[in-house]
Amino acid sequence: MTNRLIGRAEEGKYGDLFRLDLFWGAPNHPPIEVDLGDGLKLTATNISSYQGVRVWEVPALPGSAGEAKIDQAISKTSTNRLVIFHDGDKQVWRWPSRTTRGSGVISRPARHVHKAGSNDPKFVAKLDAIRLPTDVQIDVNELLSRVRGAFDVETKNESKRASKLMAQMYAAVEKGYAPAVDPKKRDHEISATMARVLFLLFGDDTEMWKDSSGEPMPDLFQDFIKDHTERDGSDIAARLNALFRALDTAPNQRKGLAPELAAFPYVNGGIFDEKINLPDLDNDFRKAILDACAVDWSTISPAIFGSMFQSVRDAQTRRELGEHYTSEENILKTLNPLFLDDLRAEFDAALARDTDKKKENALNALWAKLGNIRYMDPACGCGNFIIVAYRELRDLELRIMEALQDLSGYAQLAFDPTLSLRVTLDHFYGIEIDEWPARIAETAMFLIDRQSDLKMKERFGVAPERLPIQRAARIIVGNAMKLDWAEVCPAAERVIVAGNPPFLGHATRSEVQAEELRAAWGRDDISRLDYVTGWHAKALRYFENRNGEWAFVTTNSITQGDPVPLLFGPIFDAGWRIKFAHRTFPWTSDAAGKAAVHCVIVGFGRDVKNPVLFDEPSAGGGVRAVKSINAYLADAPNAFIVKRMTPLGVGLPETTFGNMPRDDGNLIVTADELADVRSDPIASKYLRPFIGADELLNGRERWCLWLVGAEEDIPRSDVLSRRVEAVREFRKKSTAASTRQMAETAHLFGQRPGLHSQPYVVIPRVSSDRRPYFAAMHVTPDVIASDATFTASDPDGFLFGIISSAIFVAWQRAVGGRLKSDLRFSNTIVWNNLPLPPVNPDLRRQIADAGRAVQQVRESRPGLTLAQQYLPENFTGDLVEAHVELDRLVDRVWSGRRVLATEQERQSVLFEAYVRETKGLL
Repeated sequence: MTNRLIGRAEEGKYGDLFRLDLFWGAPNHPPIEVDLGDGLKLTATNISSYQGVRVWEVPALPGSAGEAKIDQAISKTSTNRLVIFHDGDKQVWRWPSRTTRGSGVISRPARHVHKAGSNDPKFVAKLDAIRLPTDVQIDVNELLSRVRGAFDVETKNESKRASKLMAQMYAAVEKGYAPAVDPKKRDHEISATMARVLFLLFGDDTEMWKDSSGEPMPDLFQDFIKDHTERDGSDIAARLNALFRALDTAPNQRKGLAPELAAFPYVNGGIFDEKINLPDLDNDFRKAILDACAVDWSTISPAIFGSMFQSVRDAQTRRELGEHYTSEENILKTLNPLFLDDLRAEFDAALARDTDKKKENALNALWAKLGNIRYMDPACGCGNFIIVAYRELRDLELRIMEALQDLSGYAQLAFDPTLSLRVTLDHFYGIEIDEWPARIAETAMFLIDRQSDLKMKERFGVAPERLPIQRAARIIVGNAMKLDWAEVCPAAERVIVAGNPPFLGHATRSEVQAEELRAAWGRDDISRLDYVTGWHAKALRYFENRNGEWAFVTTNSITQGDPVPLLFGPIFDAGWRIKFAHRTFPWTSDAAGKAAVHCVIVGFGRDVKNPVLFDEPSAGGGVRAVKSINAYLADAPNAFIVKRMTPLGVGLPETTFGNMPRDDGNLIVTADELADVRSDPIASKYLRPFIGADELLNGRERWCLWLVGAEEDIPRSDVLSRRVEAVREFRKKSTAASTRQMAETAHLFGQRPGLHSQPYVVIPRVSSDRRPYFAAMHVTPDVIASDATFTASDPDGFLFGIISSAIFVAWQRAVGGRLKSDLRFSNTIVWNNLPLPPVNPDLRRQIADAGRAVQQVRESRPGLTLAQQYLPENFTGDLVEAHVELDRLVDRVWSGRRVLATEQERQSVLFEAYVRETKGLL
């Protein structure tokens, strides 16, 4: 059946498709001819209908503006309509996402594009969804539900399309500026212009424009561009300059305005008060605006604005400011567990009361609580967090109002919906260091307010009049690290602080930012603290002894290595506890060129009863209510892992850096040089396999000249003499005194801590987080390990078994640092703090044997490097089985007979052991 549906559509037999295959009815309206200008006329033919919903066919693809004009003509006769534009190879199916306008329900449609012959399961699903039953007649509401379910899902795609169109407009304006114009002035003016255009686009689709009788004037801005600017775009800049001035002209000063300008209302609120004279622009900008007018902006979240500007803004500027615009998905990962889930649960509990009076009292109490909430984002960018927080609170407020009306039996409400709103724009605050995103945030907040008003109108038939603008979110342009937050938003118990501060690690922050960080923490030693932790310090000072709730999206570096005690120690000492945490997850953003980072989200409260821990699907997924969350985001007792100079674990040997040649390559022998060295009988005696992280993981071969005890042989070998003399000259020229001193022993490696007389284990300093285990190798004493590794004596192989286990990599992931997302081994943090308890000899032997079994399986797969063997597609069969057996044995060291099934369980027992082993020591 599905193949026939697609076939009918691709053959252009839409009438047969709807009437014979989807079981809709016959057409009931004559064709409509639409003049698109320049002599082009197209005819829309009604091919089918059912319960007042009509399907129209247009045998052409006139582009977004043409589609919109035809759809507008059809909308005068068909409120609910499906319009199919097509040529031989492509079809565009458009359906109106519902928006109230006047007394009807219309809007510009979302689009689904289908190309002939393409694998398009979404299109198949849409056609299947709108097939009607043959044995029963459904009503219009059921039909509309089916069609909306099939086609309204394109709203997300509309948002992406809108973002691209705005980027096109930005580029079209940017090219109009002369090269000599100050870039800061240019960028400011373009940003202000884009904010204004966004406002006007939303105005067209959200009933902001009214005539003298109060009736909506949809598409007023689109008509202004279409009918009152030259088609070649030659006067588009001048006409927009005039429109912007008109929008900032109060009613008592409007005498003499041209009718097309006077039709727009006085806006107020600062959006249009700055005088900006756009340079001469061309038809690219006019066309970009008209294409944008074809989008239904009423359904698009203003939270895309930040992503849009990130897509067009200079990448270097983004790096300097640490900007990373947050997707709605990640915003809700923060806001839901921080406070929204609690409010929604309180709403559900109110509705579950056993009498209407109790329900009413509980709902009114919750409504009052919403009115007391103040929300601040002290790094707000284009306002994404504030926008989503406002939208969600307005949605909850609307549900409360609806519930109260339902309790009254649909009688007259005891309140006026337009006057009784408790969630208002002036309860929302932001701090932003850069002026242009702050202006975007102000505009976006007004637009989300308008969208929320339209939802209210759908329910109650009325919505507040917002023009001229009277209330606005308070967005302060300034440096949040220097401002007193309480002067922006007075601190109080019902203040929520959340956002996405700049991501700048200790290596990328500027000296000015380092000084700001020292001032925020009130100490000179900031070690490796990320710049983002300054916002944590400011939050501690802001709330002081008050209750509150706060959360930030940050890089995962704040929960790794040295910074953890420096950050979380003061937070916990001040009485805060982790309310929820999202463990490490890859960054997602709606912007092009999005940041390639790994993040955590940590939320704090004082009276935390049921903390929640979130894991990404790649880490097993799931949401868990836990007893407590420690600073490493583990369900485990709190502990701070600080540097130790000797191992804590019972019987653990020390790990040391491998050997550093410091030789300018003269003591290293590459594959190309091997034959020459081997041909020298004296030099060949001193050849040793040389292994670093690259050789260990990727199977490459290198050798070195290990000349310990070779003093008498060196003069007798041309190869050795030449190479040692080159080392001497290299070291003597060094600017480091320690290196110059090494010239006296030029035949030896500069540093030789990794020497072993027995078999030992080689551990790479960095290993990919994609590998399920930390890759290590057991080697014989003749192998020389480089300083790209750590080494430890391991005569019986027990140590290799421990390092190659799931419990060790769980410890590494929990407390170790990272290089980007890769795991970075540390002897002082990771190894020396591993809480290894005493291990009985029998279990120790079994672990060593299981480790050797792992090595044997590896060696039986000669076509794959060590790195390749631990890729998901190759980590199969015998290797998996060998590791499962090893894990079973190693887990017993910490858990006894208890089976540990997940990384989180392993981390819990490790932290419990660490607390036991360090009790009284720290």
